Amino acid sequence: MSTAAPSSRPSFRRRRGPAPVADLLGDVLKPSAKKRGFASTDLFAHWPDIVGPVHRDHSQPERLSWPRRLEDGGEDGFEPATLIVRVEGARALMFQHEIPQILERINAVFGFPAVARIRIVQKPIMRPQVARPPRARPLTRAEEARVRDLTDGIEDEGLKRALVSLGAAVLTAPKG
Repeated sequence: MSTAAPSSRPSFRRRRGPAPVADLLGDVLKPSAKKRGFASTDLFAHWPDIVGPVHRDHSQPERLSWPRRLEDGGEDGFEPATLIVRVEGARALMFQHEIPQILERINAVFGFPAVARIRIVQKPIMRPQVARPPRARPLTRAEEARVRDLTDGIEDEGLKRALVSLGAAVLTAPKG
């Protein structure tokens, strides 16, 4: 029986196709998360699941405040953190009533009782601005005639409408 020497190449498999956005954002968000007291981005990634559909659009974790450690002049042993959560105006009262369940879900994400308290800060939620795509220009008469000529022989009305729409989109798409 022969024993082969272990390969010096890493044993990872390349993924085919697009990578999940969550995998890409983790590395981008880590420095910002660390600055705000988060060791990982798991809380951000799972926030909609943690707080549920009622609170996901009206709250967001802002910062984890950890107690001072012994080496920093604090107490010995582990003490859980306080999570500061940004909640929109009047929804803060509804959020406050669900804090015990939310704490359970947060600690389930971490896998240990990392957060003991939630402090609510009433502030507007920062939502990323999504750029709207530019409006397509209208077709010129010559372009309309060309699309009409190309689709005249098609008998199926649904297919014909779809192809006219596709042709218009192709002709009015920005070049570049």
